[in-house]
Amino acid sequence: MRLSTRVGIAVGCTVPLLVLACGGLLLQLVSRDLRAADDQQLRRRAAAVAPDARALLRASADDRPKAADTRERRLFDAALDIGVRVTGPGAAFSGGPQPGPGVRLPASATGPVTVRDGARAWRALARPVRGRAVTGTLWVFAPDTASRARLTLVRRRVFATALLAAPLSGLLAWGVAAGASAPLRRLTRRTAGLDPRASSARPAHERTGVGEVDELAATLRTVLARYDEQAARTADALDTARSFASAAAHELRTPLMSMGTNLDILTGHPGLPAPDREEVLDDLRGEHARMLGLLVMLRELGRGDLVEAETFGRVDLAELADTAVAEARRRARDADITLDAAPGLTVHGWEPGLRLLLDNLLGNALAHGRDERGGARVRVGVHGDAGQVVVTVDDRGPGIPPQARQQVFERFRRGPDSAGSGLGLTLVAQQTELHRGSVTVTGRPDGPGARFEVRLPPHPGATPVRRDWLIGTAGPERSQSFPKEGP
Repeated sequence: MRLSTRVGIAVGCTVPLLVLACGGLLLQLVSRDLRAADDQQLRRRAAAVAPDARALLRASADDRPKAADTRERRLFDAALDIGVRVTGPGAAFSGGPQPGPGVRLPASATGPVTVRDGARAWRALARPVRGRAVTGTLWVFAPDTASRARLTLVRRRVFATALLAAPLSGLLAWGVAAGASAPLRRLTRRTAGLDPRASSARPAHERTGVGEVDELAATLRTVLARYDEQAARTADALDTARSFASAAAHELRTPLMSMGTNLDILTGHPGLPAPDREEVLDDLRGEHARMLGLLVMLRELGRGDLVEAETFGRVDLAELADTAVAEARRRARDADITLDAAPGLTVHGWEPGLRLLLDNLLGNALAHGRDERGGARVRVGVHGDAGQVVVTVDDRGPGIPPQARQQVFERFRRGPDSAGSGLGLTLVAQQTELHRGSVTVTGRPDGPGARFEVRLPPHPGATPVRRDWLIGTAGPERSQSFPKEGP
């Protein structure tokens, strides 16, 4: 049922009830006013005939029949259309319309009262009559039918008005509601053909002047925007899952084939000499560790692809670097790792991602930054520069040739003697871009070795464009630094 029809029916049912309620109140008020007017008229007539009643009682008490007859006629002539009853010691006179003599009257009535004679009702008023040597009571009566007839007429008109108000008010309310709901019908027509699964078209923003309709349109746009956002997140998650499966299948093929070959050797040669057997087992352990590290790195890369802006917050980078350095010292007890961090340097970022960035920079320095004697000396710095927070990691290894500095962030790029997954520095590049920063590789300023420098803005800004790092990461076509990108 349409809203306009509902409004019409509701108003058509409500208005007659209101008319009846108001009519009932009006009947009460009219009844009271008519009763007051009749009572006032009764008082005036009682006051007018009181002198004749007194004279009648006096003539009756003096035993003057002719005078009494004359006074009685004058009394009834003055009474006109009301009933009169005069009672006194040894005498009673009555005339005009009034209740029968068998109707019991109140012993005393200071104001008009209602008495009934069968089905008829009368308004009665008593007045004491006192004079020289005479006392009595004057009763005046008026039928209660005139007020009742007028009330009946008012009641009929109230019912007739209620009967007419039902269809008229319903039709009028239906018309008004139909006109008021026209913007809602237009919004319905604009949105009826929308299919968020098949089209990106959305209803245009058109103000109608009706607050509820404008709020509904805004809510609808918000819901569709959230649907688009969730659909985009779902698509990103599916793309990341496909990329993860593709990358894992590609990269795990070689170690799995190598492990299969080694297992075939062990199976086919049960009497393999101990040195050869130990060599095969070492290869298996190495390939197992490589596969495990590769899966962990792929998981972290996919996690970075799916991070949302809601997870970002204020991160104390100096404190985070101190934690990462302490963990690196625990893992590599033979390494000399120093930290030079200015306190209170914070950035707007994803704390797990920034920790991953620091861990991979330290892991890269410990793995590839050892000198000729195999010692590792790593220096980590965190300081502010030109409105940015700068993280530097220096090692004393052989360094990275300038022509190779653009390729170190590529996916699965490994050195000739590397046993890693080739994704550590790719994760550094991903997190740097995710935090709208830049990363560069240079030589160490004060001697041989390499320096990785990451620059991060301290304040929140535009979210970088989402990019599938599992498939399309930094390649030869990308520069060695990762500039900020807008949405």
